[in-house]
Amino acid sequence: MASEAVEGTIIPNLALSVVIRPVIDEMLAEYQDAEAIQKIRKAFQKAEMENPGITQEIVSGILTKESLKVNMNETLLSCAAYESDEYMTTRQEKEFVKLTKQAKALKTILSKIPAEIYDRSKFLQTIKDIASAIKDLLDAVNEVLKNCQNVGKMPQYKKVLEHNKKEFVKYSKSFSDTLKQYFKDAKADAVYVSANRLINQTNNILYTFKLAGGG
Repeated sequence: MASEAVEGTIIPNLALSVVIRPVIDEMLAEYQDAEAIQKIRKAFQKAEMENPGITQEIVSGILTKESLKVNMNETLLSCAAYESDEYMTTRQEKEFVKLTKQAKALKTILSKIPAEIYDRSKFLQTIKDIASAIKDLLDAVNEVLKNCQNVGKMPQYKKVLEHNKKEFVKYSKSFSDTLKQYFKDAKADAVYVSANRLINQTNNILYTFKLAGGG
């Protein structure tokens, strides 16, 4: 049974990925002093690495100070489809390309939840789409593990990749349990938190495969 979620539940790295990085990317395109913007990016990355979740706390703190009532769990989920270079591999093998495609598809579908959760017919279809996307991503992960064993640094990362796969399965099951509970108690925020955790684990998979592939 899913536990009750607290609004603003900290999800490490997610606010950095879907809120701060898009803003920094826009600034890089608009400002001439790219070096200064890159320093800001590195500062956030260092802070998040040393204190997971601190970016979300900073964003929440700014919104609170300005007396803006924003559900951070819902907001982060709505922004979750943003694609960051941090998770994009340059490998051109069809297995890696498919992995990236399926991960993007899953995150895109999950990001629709806030807009559709109160429309029962749409939400039920979204749930079916999410289940299919989870299966497709797991299939893609297995294909890379099976067919690209000697690509890049795959041998060195094998245990980490297998661990991340198990964690993804765990969070997928947790998300399923949360959905079942939602139809009993209608607590949407618990669904947002669980979906955000699943997205975060999807990003972990992408990042680790990027490292394993050598870039």
